[in-house]
Amino acid sequence: MSEWKKVPISSFLTCREGKYKPDSAEVCDLPRLSKIDFSGNIHTSDKPSKTDMIIVQPHDLVISGINVAKGAIAIYQGDTPIAATIHYSSYTFDEAKIDIEYFKRFLQSPVFIETLKTQVKGGIKTEIKPKQFLPLEIQLPSISEQQNIVKYFKSFEQELLELNSELSSQKNHLKQLRQAILQEAIEGKLTKEWRIDNPVVKGDPNTDATALLAQIQAEKQRLIADGKLKKEKPLAPITDAEKSFELPDEWVWVRLGELCTKVTDGFHHTPKKLRTGVVYISATHIRETGIDWHDCQFISEAEHIPLYRKASPLKGDILITNRGAGCGTPAIIDRDIPFSFQNAALIGFNQSFMLNEYLCYFIIAVRDKIIKDFVSGGLQPMLSNVVLKTIDIAVPSIFEQTDIVQKIKHLIAQVDALESELKTRQTQAKQLMQAVLKEAFSPSLSDKTNKELS
Repeated sequence: MSEWKKVPISSFLTCREGKYKPDSAEVCDLPRLSKIDFSGNIHTSDKPSKTDMIIVQPHDLVISGINVAKGAIAIYQGDTPIAATIHYSSYTFDEAKIDIEYFKRFLQSPVFIETLKTQVKGGIKTEIKPKQFLPLEIQLPSISEQQNIVKYFKSFEQELLELNSELSSQKNHLKQLRQAILQEAIEGKLTKEWRIDNPVVKGDPNTDATALLAQIQAEKQRLIADGKLKKEKPLAPITDAEKSFELPDEWVWVRLGELCTKVTDGFHHTPKKLRTGVVYISATHIRETGIDWHDCQFISEAEHIPLYRKASPLKGDILITNRGAGCGTPAIIDRDIPFSFQNAALIGFNQSFMLNEYLCYFIIAVRDKIIKDFVSGGLQPMLSNVVLKTIDIAVPSIFEQTDIVQKIKHLIAQVDALESELKTRQTQAKQLMQAVLKEAFSPSLSDKTNKELS
């Protein structure tokens, strides 16, 4: 086994001295280092900073004190100096003692993390400063062995890169497959054989979508007559240009507002959050897989009651995010509890006539179209209640809705299983990388590395 020596990092790195105010003459005209990505690339910006600065000279080794263990380390390849905030540190290095490619990988290894834990008071900090970094003592092999270890890593990293590329490609294919399943479902392609085996019985809403729509409209008229529902202005007929695809003869196009007994929204202001009280749902809790009830906040009963009277969300209703990046994301309310919500619209309907799962799957399938055609607001996307009601929905009979939901669940479960297997492989690849990092920087195991290269 070759000899590894325990040395302080300061034996081969020297920190650049000098700290400057951001408006000082030394740094104010210099480009500023904005970040070092985890691939080791330096990015610069002309955007000013209010933080004290250092100067990075060409060919310096630059390290992010915050993300050093994630790979935010690079040699600055520019020809002129740049400025960086004091969250970075810049070093000259002795090439006769340290191979920088070796050192980059060492800083991402479990060995370095363990070194921080044992030698830095209080363990790993959120930011490593030169005064903590340079005194660290590490086991360092000869420069020739460092170079051998780098060769070993480059070979392994290429294999890992190819594996991750293949896993990423498979992940993208599964995403496309999931969308294809939903699209074929809402176009009636998954239930073509079902319709052959279950011909339409005219006037029967179980098999006749036209009769189902008539039943929905009759129910709404009854609620209006009983004073339980306000009469609304009729929605415009759906034009041929609005229809995204051709429906089976047994289906009908309907505007969402014609299916619903209510389309309303939540708070128009941000309520005061409390540690206990009534559950408060925000847009971040609404996901395609359902509502995430964990880590919810709470509001007072006094703030909740007016909203609850207006919206009255029920188990089985659908919430749709109507503001922000997740605009158009639906989720079924799966709990029978009082709650308040914001940045979402509530869709209520008679669940005997429309399956909430079918409607939710349909909205997920056409979400990109909803964003393109119905969402406004640019950087602050918004989906108003008025616009939401005009979204066109393809409606099959109630029995066919049931069959569609069953087929989607069966197929999506298979996709979920494949995705789970893919995640396992990705986790194993990361674990393998950590094992290799640990092995390569452990003196007792270095002979194995050298043998594999010989």
